[in-house]
Amino acid sequence: MSDLRDLYQQVILDHNRKPRNFRKIADANRTAEGYNPLCGDRVTVELTVEDGIVKDVGFQGTGCAISKAAASMMTASVIGKPEKEVDALFHRVHGMLTGANGATEVGKLAVFAGVREFPSRIKCATLAWHALQAALHGAAEPVSTE
Repeated sequence: MSDLRDLYQQVILDHNRKPRNFRKIADANRTAEGYNPLCGDRVTVELTVEDGIVKDVGFQGTGCAISKAAASMMTASVIGKPEKEVDALFHRVHGMLTGANGATEVGKLAVFAGVREFPSRIKCATLAWHALQAALHGAAEPVSTE
């Protein structure tokens, strides 16, 4: 268990220091904002979706290390995937983080399973995912973790 915690911390720190896809998407055709009032995290997720495939995704914003690392890993996990697959991945990741379902295949995102031990941090880890869902489904209003 200690090795898993060490890995979790290393991955979080790496993605916080050097977030992947932390950028604006010039040709984005979908976008959504998210806010976590509990700790002040804010994120904007931009997507380019063509023929039902997420061709590109980027994020911008401010937040804690967990929030930024989760957004970074999320973007890397969904590029090139069909919208239905991204939806399914959202539900698997959300279930893993909240304990709503048993063991599910989430690949490298499994390092966030340790967040369950810190219930107040679950919203940090899910914020970008909720913004991604809002962008995919055309939500007009910013999403909130409350």
